[in-house]
Amino acid sequence: MPAEVPYEQDEYRGGLRKVARVVLLDPEERILLLHGHEPDDPADDWWFTPGGGLEGDETREQAALRELTEETGITEVELGPVLWRRVCSFPFAGRRWDQDEWYYLARTTQTATVAAGLTDLERRSVAGARWWTCQELTEAHETVYPTRLAELLRRVLDEGPPATPEILDTEIV
Repeated sequence: MPAEVPYEQDEYRGGLRKVARVVLLDPEERILLLHGHEPDDPADDWWFTPGGGLEGDETREQAALRELTEETGITEVELGPVLWRRVCSFPFAGRRWDQDEWYYLARTTQTATVAAGLTDLERRSVAGARWWTCQELTEAHETVYPTRLAELLRRVLDEGPPATPEILDTEIV
């Protein structure tokens, strides 16, 4: 879910918005996903990991933790390694977003969510949050980003984090 931010040079690399996302697991190894939709069309919806664009001179790790706090209220987090990286491009809220996303593994025991720090755009486009088991993700008929999330998560749960971040296929929607 892109945050509502202006195009700023420090936020972009090679024309891509720098984004940090969080694959947040609870003690039951469920993943937290946010339910988003087009601001003017709630029927055009999907599920996605918390996260967003870097602000100022933030590191990706700092952005991941800040975004997680703003979007979920969860602050008790053990941030782990980068699992995956991907480039994606998609239309949202009347414009095209071109992003370089890094997905960090994180763990928490805090499962209650409160989305108190959302931007205006996020308030108009985020419908809530839900903890998903890997099995539920596998069986889901909803749109989930990144695609193949159930398969990617299963591999992490079975084998642990990769030694180096896996580069996912570019997604253009």
